[in-house]
Amino acid sequence: MKFTKMHGIGNCYIYVNCFEEEVEDPAAVSEFVSDIHFGIGSDGLVLIMPSDIADFKMRIFNADGSEAQMCGNATRCVGKYVYEKGLTDKTRVTLETLSGVKTLDLSLIGGKIVESVTVDMGKAELDPKKIPISMDGEKIVSRPITVDGREYEITGVSMGNPHAVVFVDDVDRLDLEVLGPKFENHELFPERINTEFIKVIDDHTLKMRVWERGSGETWACGTGACAAVVAAALNGFCRQGEEILIKLRGGDLNITYMPDGTVIKRGPAEFICSGEVELPAAIYTKK
Repeated sequence: MKFTKMHGIGNCYIYVNCFEEEVEDPAAVSEFVSDIHFGIGSDGLVLIMPSDIADFKMRIFNADGSEAQMCGNATRCVGKYVYEKGLTDKTRVTLETLSGVKTLDLSLIGGKIVESVTVDMGKAELDPKKIPISMDGEKIVSRPITVDGREYEITGVSMGNPHAVVFVDDVDRLDLEVLGPKFENHELFPERINTEFIKVIDDHTLKMRVWERGSGETWACGTGACAAVVAAALNGFCRQGEEILIKLRGGDLNITYMPDGTVIKRGPAEFICSGEVELPAAIYTKK
């Protein structure tokens, strides 16, 4: 299987051009290629495919083989991939995902290199039934829950996938290898949860670490950064309509939570390497 490894500020996936390749069991392939010791090493697998309703379709699988609805960093990488690999000459690209069609605007250097990608991530969903979070009310803002014997306050947001945002005094000292799975598999989250731990630097700057369901701690999460800014606005730490800088372990993203509820994300995407990997015949057939 031919592949390209890319990252969006450290959130790295294996990308496969499914106009040329066929992946019969993407869940198994994702587990295989994500393994750092026996595979390539990544946070998961992204398939770039034809679409009947958009320019392209993206399917994304976590490192544990579970399929994700959406990944903000992966959408930017797909935008860079399809343009620089010659699959399109458009600088505005539509992308079908499990959480709807997203619009990607590509910023170019010299008409050839994609410097950054701006993604209309759609409107944030706050209804706990639709996130889903098993709590009452129209929205979950700074609501206390007990995790591993300690009380935390969460704000619930869906960006096409579920997020619980927690504001803390010091993100660097958190033991996410212990705490992350406790949140991910908490009984209040019927489809598991992505958890963002946020330190407010000022009203335009947030520092974030993230535990992604199915992948563990990653260096960045685009939908998580969007959820963090929505949660910060709901808690009065920043204002809607103003661009907020999110500082993640892998780099920075710029997020705007618009007054109409739409979230706009801007950031880079980078190629790491390309190659060919031999997969078990049972899970891969070349076209």
